[in-house]
Amino acid sequence: MAKGKVTFEDIDTTVNVPAGTRLIEVSEKVGAGIIYGCREGDCGTCMMHVVEGWNNLSEPSVLEQKVLKENMAGRHDRLACQAQVIGDCVVKPT
Repeated sequence: MAKGKVTFEDIDTTVNVPAGTRLIEVSEKVGAGIIYGCREGDCGTCMMHVVEGWNNLSEPSVLEQKVLKENMAGRHDRLACQAQVIGDCVVKPT
């Protein structure tokens, strides 16, 4: 199975994960600073910045694009609950 290395810049930690893993799942396990309010109905709180490897994440869905636009996200910002790892990347909380 394909894997990718995810580096969380805020805690200087790199982990190997299976391709298709959502970044929020990894963030929770390693204690990175990406917060989320999805379960409380606060969509967009898990926005993160992709420092390197933005092309190594799944394409944003229509819903993700809408939420990013509503939150005035930057070019390489993504929602950790939606972005799936397909290769190596470096991320940090926004």
